[in-house]
Amino acid sequence: MNNPVKERIKRLRGMMQQQGIAAFIIPSTDPHISEYVAPHWQAREWFSGFTGSAGTLVVTRDEAGLWTDSRYFLQAAAQLEGSGICLYKEGLPDTPDIPAYLATHADRSLPVGYDAEVCADSYAERLRRLLSERSIAITHVNDPYQGIWTNRPPRPDGKAYIYKVAYAGQSCDEKLGILRREMDSQGCDALLLAALDEIAWTLNIRGNDIHCNPVAVCYLLIGKEKAILFIDPEKTDCELNAYLKENGVETRPYADFWTHIAGTAYGTVWADSDKTNARAMSLLAARNSLLRQPSPVALLKAVRNATEIEGLHRAMQRDGVALVKFLKWLEEAVPRGGQTEISVSRKLQELRAAQPLYMGESFDTIAGYGEHAAIVHYEATPETDIPLRPRGFLLLDSGAQYLDGTTDITRTIALGPLTEEERTDYTLILKGHIALARAVFPEGTRGAQLDALARIPLWQHGMNFLHGTGHGVGHFLNVHEGPQSIRMNENPTPLRQGMLTSNEPGVYKAGSHGIRTENLMLTVPAGEGMFGRYLRFETVTLCPIDTQGIVREMLNNEEVDWLNSYHRRVCQLLAPGLDETERNWLAEKCKEITL
Repeated sequence: MNNPVKERIKRLRGMMQQQGIAAFIIPSTDPHISEYVAPHWQAREWFSGFTGSAGTLVVTRDEAGLWTDSRYFLQAAAQLEGSGICLYKEGLPDTPDIPAYLATHADRSLPVGYDAEVCADSYAERLRRLLSERSIAITHVNDPYQGIWTNRPPRPDGKAYIYKVAYAGQSCDEKLGILRREMDSQGCDALLLAALDEIAWTLNIRGNDIHCNPVAVCYLLIGKEKAILFIDPEKTDCELNAYLKENGVETRPYADFWTHIAGTAYGTVWADSDKTNARAMSLLAARNSLLRQPSPVALLKAVRNATEIEGLHRAMQRDGVALVKFLKWLEEAVPRGGQTEISVSRKLQELRAAQPLYMGESFDTIAGYGEHAAIVHYEATPETDIPLRPRGFLLLDSGAQYLDGTTDITRTIALGPLTEEERTDYTLILKGHIALARAVFPEGTRGAQLDALARIPLWQHGMNFLHGTGHGVGHFLNVHEGPQSIRMNENPTPLRQGMLTSNEPGVYKAGSHGIRTENLMLTVPAGEGMFGRYLRFETVTLCPIDTQGIVREMLNNEEVDWLNSYHRRVCQLLAPGLDETERNWLAEKCKEITL
């Protein structure tokens, strides 16, 4: 069978020939530098066949390569087979970065092309600098896929809607006031927001433009007196337009954004170089002074207010009820046979959908049985779907969007007998998870300073995982949000009271099994201590952790106490939403363990 990717790349090379460029770079992002993008901007996927959320495709006149991170090594290897595209595994010492690759695989007498509209300004500048050091020029190609990308999906046209203050805790007017005070403090005349989650948070609106992410495609330019929202007219209705007008927000068509910023002088414009595309920054810079620094919205959005925290707890309880119903059903269904990775994902979604305020999944469920669990972001398809057997592990990573909160949880579930290696690995992951969950740390601590807590049990056994240990989670917004993180890479943002962050160490063994345990944690006060205030984590996810895989003699007393205390709280908070049979099942699964 002919691989359609080869023909698509051939046509892309035709464009390169016409434009006089030696190579073309295709990232995974859209004009808003989103992690997950609408089909209209999924160029990297269309030209490579790789469906993961992160990756960069580089096509030269003779070769092609795809760079992606450890979450997708196995998936990318399978999906690129037969395409002629070479996989480059990011983070490994022998993997060249893209500038180094281009220096040896492209004609350096010709420039490298890219679409500045879908590249972050900071990425484009870094690329320009690194290529310049190798005597390679870089150039923007406008509308590069015209006539090449056949049947390209249109821009999304989902309706945007008002997000009630009862869930948000702060009004749009209050948020705009805070941002204008931030602008004044920095001597700025305008603030450009391009990140869709930041616009949604600021205006208290939500949308339906990106799968699992309740955002609307738009730009927001905030001036000292008024703000302009650039959004397609069909995405708003009379109610939303009236609401925006009441809050001093003018609406203009999405396509007008480019001519407006190219022709308007504001003075000094604040724009986040990591979250604003290079084309927009270039147009702004032609008539304005630019303050290139992180958006003030990121930190404001990450620190939950009291209303959001209350809603989060309620959402976690409802989500936990759905998960308990599912786990009980799963335990009974697998021995009967007939269940697959896809069928159990659908059952979990069905049970969540029955909960109040449910608005959809926060990401596509990862249900990986056996060796499929070693593919970190595995997604079952009709071609890969396999039946579940009463043995081994099922890794289930899932989440939901509720009006009052976003959830993200992973459980690795023993479906039957396990090998000693599986039990050992499961226990090591649990030890790392508990170590991070129990952390107490001084105010100002960064996630990178805590990351090792979750990894040390694995390191002591010569193992590791290459993805981050923790990411921020939005409030009825994107399941992956910053600015905080817990990972080996340095991130200057300290963990602050009110931040919601995941705790998800894992281990993945190709061809055998994968294990991950994930809860969400809220950063809360831990009292005063030497040299100031201290913080700790409150685990807010409510769902039993499977004890069947635990090698108990590998745990210490503090770890057992944490697990038993967590399970007591799970039982207490979820019991009111369950019937008697389900409460009895939960009590059995949360029964205290001893050494």
